[in-house]
Amino acid sequence: MKNYSPKNIVLGLQHTFVMFGATVLVPLLTGLDVGVTLFAAGIGTLLFHFVTKLKVPVYLGSSFAFIPPIIAVAATGSLAEALGGVFVAGLLYVAVAILFRFIKIDIIHKILPPHVTGPMIVLIGLILAPVAIQNSSGVNSQELVAEITTNGAWGIALFTLGVAIFVKVFFEKIGLKLISMLPVLIALILGYVLSIILGVVDYTAINEAKWIGIPKFTTPVFTWRAILITVPIALVTIVEHFGDILAIGNVVGKDFIKSPGVHRTLLGDGIATSVSALIGGPANTTYSENTGAVALTGVYNPIIMRFAAIFAIILSFIPKFTAIIATIPMPVIGGISILLFGMIAAIGVKNMVDAKVDFSNPKIIIISAVMFVLGLGGAKFDFAEFSIEGLGLAAIIGVLVNLILNFSSFKTIKK
Repeated sequence: MKNYSPKNIVLGLQHTFVMFGATVLVPLLTGLDVGVTLFAAGIGTLLFHFVTKLKVPVYLGSSFAFIPPIIAVAATGSLAEALGGVFVAGLLYVAVAILFRFIKIDIIHKILPPHVTGPMIVLIGLILAPVAIQNSSGVNSQELVAEITTNGAWGIALFTLGVAIFVKVFFEKIGLKLISMLPVLIALILGYVLSIILGVVDYTAINEAKWIGIPKFTTPVFTWRAILITVPIALVTIVEHFGDILAIGNVVGKDFIKSPGVHRTLLGDGIATSVSALIGGPANTTYSENTGAVALTGVYNPIIMRFAAIFAIILSFIPKFTAIIATIPMPVIGGISILLFGMIAAIGVKNMVDAKVDFSNPKIIIISAVMFVLGLGGAKFDFAEFSIEGLGLAAIIGVLVNLILNFSSFKTIKK
């Protein structure tokens, strides 16, 4: 019964709030239903945990990588066609998962050594960093900036950040560990209260929302055009999946690539994505924000994420409450994100330190250098309707360069 304690339930509610902003942003940008998206995220997370033997502390949310193809397909077709493409993309995850079931763990670790996975994890945090800054400065909420100026937006963000740091450090120091585990929740609440005091919270959506409502579930339509545009994105997100699983493993101190196995995590991610598309939701993904939250709170129990999933499902049927959460100003989210995304990058550095990566080796320097510049420099390769950039591009090139420079050692170990 310890797992079902009030403390874990509260931590689960906090996790729901942390994941909420990014989860609902995708449907807001693509036209999909917010309620369905929350429901799909909750169901997808529970499916993921079932497939991965309840071992991995991961929450699945909406994938940003699929926003461009969804918009592109919907612009000349329909959202239903885009959902068809997302469904098939999930099946590609399943196919790759089956393939990895027959590849030895030592081969996977040789393909993804610490001097490749470390930069991947660092890039996850640094690539997300501009989003935190944009939210903090009010770039993503111009109406708010018109009310209180950019400096005012930053004031809210830094206040929220300060509260999170204070709660984590001060309450842990004086022995109130339970409170120190809630820096995100407390910071969000106090940041929201400050926003109300400053008069920058718009209550229109709250007033118009109903208390109880059924999400607008829809079904996909399958066309070759939508499939060809959407499915290639899965090649990139599968690579990103490795980075996220490695990152959360480094936070927890466990090798999830080995147990329950990357084939299971990929399978869970793929099934969750296809199920989401079947009911009208976006592609699901293992969230980097989840890694930051776990690192910050120090709460590693996977049941916390399952509680968060249950809360997400409940919230999907309460439009009034989701409207309240949706009115949290972006600077509040930005203030928290500064800490969460920074924690992810720091974990990548810690990963390389713990693995005693030898940076006096020029080969390792070259691999890291190429990955950082490609990942952060805006490099983008276009192939017809398919493009690759950011973390996906950096990860693929990093793996290839590592195999080329260290081919002899890889060949020896493979034998």
